[in-house]
Amino acid sequence: MPSTFVFRSRFLSFSLHHSSIIILVLACLFCIGVLLLSLCLGNEFISPKTLFNTLFRENPQDPHFVVETLRLPRTLMAAMVGAALGCSGLVLQSMIRNPLASPDIIGITGGASAAAICFLSFFTTSLSLAWLPVAAILGALIGAFLIYGLAWKGGVTPMRLVLIGIGISAAMGAITTFIIAASPLSTSISAYIWLTGSVYGADWDDVIALSPWLAMSWPCAFYLARRINAQELGDGISTGLGIAVQPLRCMLLLLSVTMAAPAIAYAGAIGFVGLIAPHIARYLVTRSFAHLMPMTAIIGACLVMLADLVGRVLFQPLDIPAGVFVSAIGAPFFIYLLYRQRF
Repeated sequence: MPSTFVFRSRFLSFSLHHSSIIILVLACLFCIGVLLLSLCLGNEFISPKTLFNTLFRENPQDPHFVVETLRLPRTLMAAMVGAALGCSGLVLQSMIRNPLASPDIIGITGGASAAAICFLSFFTTSLSLAWLPVAAILGALIGAFLIYGLAWKGGVTPMRLVLIGIGISAAMGAITTFIIAASPLSTSISAYIWLTGSVYGADWDDVIALSPWLAMSWPCAFYLARRINAQELGDGISTGLGIAVQPLRCMLLLLSVTMAAPAIAYAGAIGFVGLIAPHIARYLVTRSFAHLMPMTAIIGACLVMLADLVGRVLFQPLDIPAGVFVSAIGAPFFIYLLYRQRF
């Protein structure tokens, strides 16, 4: 059996390695295991047999409400949010060629958070909370294009994009903090919970609303996989291969926003997933984008599902937001990356 399978067409080209495919299959099985474990554990333990019967409606006495209304949409939302944030970070790291890049570090999360907090503070009396995701997405888009516009100087270089992004992120954080401090106590509590990041209260409407964004952005990422692999080699080589580097960077930035912003809108500002997941994926599979993309999605999904499971089960009757535990892992990991970058 050949160790590498190469697929080429007019619009799509990628290679698949035998060992990486095996690891991807094992990672998928692990992810499914985490999902099933999350459905079993909670205030009421549900045995695997009962869970199976409930999912396939074998017995009307089974806990359908607990599984299908409370736990399943919440767990699916955690998986989708983690996958979206992880893939957004992978696209940014590939575009900028910087291992420290992620949506929360270069300002995308900051823009979404500032817009969402503005909405919670000033518009909830006149508009429904259903408009909160729209506000977060618009904030992320404004933040992203503000970063890109300020970084433009006869083109955009990766280093300038990172530095401008960090500055915009800090400015958005200051705006968010000021609005929270000036808001009534009830609004401030809601804002802090949202900023921490949680999938608490997620329902099927949220899952359905988030799905089209992912269904649109992931195929686009695979379509651009060949160009992403090429531009990681440097601007000179990319240009020599006939790739328009600046338009590609603009497309990748927009793609990263369309992955991260809807996830942030529905689950809050869960940080560090976009930083951690791509790095773990690079240790497990080859650096081909066709392998990294699904592996990063799986790792991001597992991270958020496990964080939500820990916050929901280990601290009962409290329900600790998933973002707390992701940040507890992500902050030391970020420091480790900074330490490695010294050399």
